[in-house]
Amino acid sequence: MSATDYEAIPEVSGDAAAERVGVVVMKFGGTSVGSPEKLLAVAKRIVAARDEGSRVVAVLSAMGHTTDELIELAHEISAAPKPRAMDMLVSVGERISCALAEMAIEDLGHEAISLTGSQAGIVTDTAHTKAKIVDIRAQRIHEALNDDKIVLVAGFQGVSSEQEVTTLGRGGSDATAVALAAALGADECQIFTDVEGVFTADPRLVPQALKLPRISYEEMLEMAATGAKVMMARSIEIARSYGVKLRVRPAHGDGEGTWITEEDELMLEKAIISGVTHDTSEAKVAIFGVPDRPGIAAQLFRSLADAGVNVDMIVQNLSQQGLTDISFTLPKSDLATAKPIIDAVSGEIGADHVEEDSDIAKVSLVGAGMRSHPGIAADMFDALAGAGINIEIISTSSIRISCVVRAADVERAVQAIHERFQLVAEERVGV
Repeated sequence: MSATDYEAIPEVSGDAAAERVGVVVMKFGGTSVGSPEKLLAVAKRIVAARDEGSRVVAVLSAMGHTTDELIELAHEISAAPKPRAMDMLVSVGERISCALAEMAIEDLGHEAISLTGSQAGIVTDTAHTKAKIVDIRAQRIHEALNDDKIVLVAGFQGVSSEQEVTTLGRGGSDATAVALAAALGADECQIFTDVEGVFTADPRLVPQALKLPRISYEEMLEMAATGAKVMMARSIEIARSYGVKLRVRPAHGDGEGTWITEEDELMLEKAIISGVTHDTSEAKVAIFGVPDRPGIAAQLFRSLADAGVNVDMIVQNLSQQGLTDISFTLPKSDLATAKPIIDAVSGEIGADHVEEDSDIAKVSLVGAGMRSHPGIAADMFDALAGAGINIEIISTSSIRISCVVRAADVERAVQAIHERFQLVAEERVGV
């Protein structure tokens, strides 16, 4: 089942939407609130938005590396902490940020109320540590807005249908913000980060990377799914489904950032390629000597899906003597869960042997314009070959080409592809 099958965010009726004109949802990530000084600056930005006439709902992440520190603490106590207990633990980080922001905003002369995910009416499924939003019951938010209060919502968390605290997985605060914007009929959802917006590549790897003024939902979804850290893929899916106006902006500056919108003719014609992304969080599994008969792939990948393992790229090759080899990628964090399942299924089907490889990376080229421009894949492969980089797996969609390479080669791969496609300002003129 896809993420959008779970995202049953209620639409706002016409009359209700009219009553809530002027709502803006602002989301601030962990680095944006990483110190008391930064959190005070965020409080001033929230107040400024309210002073400009908007009703404000702000979604806050945990301060700095709080979530990582809580996870490390859990593993100092237990080698295998239960997911329910982990959710109880890591959900406190966002609550701390919201409580401190409430204090700061009150000192600035505005009324504010901080809410947990549960208090804000964010209802999820029952999958601890990776829950998906199934409903938004925002009555308490509406009441607070009607009382002229700034509403602060703890990101990354909700309450399940079984009344348990749940968290939404890494980047879940993005999903919180976009889902709230959809449910509230917000005019805009602003995602504040420590970068100026969405770039054609990671500026830390490619200093000459260009900030994009605008990008389509579809392109941003592919970029997020292939390694861009600006936003999580699930939040883009929600925005696309409900037409939420998104903007990625710098948290501590006045830059316009990047608009994420519906694709239009100008974007399609001007922006052949929107960006190069990379992802070092995946591992590769190869199963050799698999009997070539119907149902083998279904048995393997159904077992992995039932265990909540997300499989990405899949390649199946027919080898000699009626045998096939199956290779696929999955998150390194899922390897511990996946390994016993893969071993068990491989034994049942009579496979020869299994190899795991965590020393890989994925590099991807994304652009809506490649639909109508042949030769993009060949140019990408030429760029990698020219840099002496071998390709291990290839996967494509209508607007994305992904290649698995050695982890040690990924930075050179990004640089070579970015240079080959000359992703400079002239290509984005008018966009």
